[in-house]
Amino acid sequence: MEHFERLLKMYALAPIHDFYENISMELQPKKAEITLPIDKRYFHAAMSAHGSVYFKLLDDAAYFACQTEIRDFFIVTTSFHIELLRPITGGTIKAVGEMEFESKQMFTASSKLYDEKNRLVGTGRGQFLKSALPITEVDGYR
Repeated sequence: MEHFERLLKMYALAPIHDFYENISMELQPKKAEITLPIDKRYFHAAMSAHGSVYFKLLDDAAYFACQTEIRDFFIVTTSFHIELLRPITGGTIKAVGEMEFESKQMFTASSKLYDEKNRLVGTGRGQFLKSALPITEVDGYR
């Protein structure tokens, strides 16, 4: 489980989380769950969450579902498709990602985003590729 602890530390130390305050993640083999309390700073002019918030959580959940299995290199998102199903206007949202496919270099995962009433508000599916960067060289993972 040391790998998971390092991934959690790496995630928490990412500079983007200065903006996404109180984001948290839990990991299991081939699965990641991310929660975020919604803040009005994440809203567009119509007072619901901007699509970038959906993307952030859906991509992160799918990404880390894959990275739980990849212990040698940092992976990168090569493509990601999202569907925004309902507006998010408050509460705490939760993204759940699960790895679906694994080859030597490429991985796919899907993710679902839920509002605080456990309603599905978005879905995503991504493709990830091993980079040339050993994961042991990533800040926070060491």
